[in-house]
Amino acid sequence: MANRPAKAGSSRGQVPRGRPGSATGTGGHRAVRPADSGPSPLALVPYLIALAGVAAGLALAFNAARDAPRGADLIGCSLLAAGLARLVLPSRYAAMLSTRGKTSDVLAFAAFGAAVLAVALMLP
Repeated sequence: MANRPAKAGSSRGQVPRGRPGSATGTGGHRAVRPADSGPSPLALVPYLIALAGVAAGLALAFNAARDAPRGADLIGCSLLAAGLARLVLPSRYAAMLSTRGKTSDVLAFAAFGAAVLAVALMLP
């Protein structure tokens, strides 16, 4: 991109300047933002419960072929419980369960949970 002219203030080594005394100016102090510490430990509980249920279901399903339907049931129920938790909890308490909007998260958890439960019903 050597043929493009540089925008004002975008070349290396230059400090963007604002009004004197502003946060970006040279005369004032820079605004200090607190570091993002991530979700609170309480917000991890619904995620960890769903994760533990899925892990236990996988362990049960891989233990023996006769336990595969029970493991699949546990996985499907864990996914449905995660969808229910995402539905009823506020966003700050379901932080790790939220990736999109609330509606699409709940629908995704419900669809995957129902699909796994349908597969579990078909297993002998």
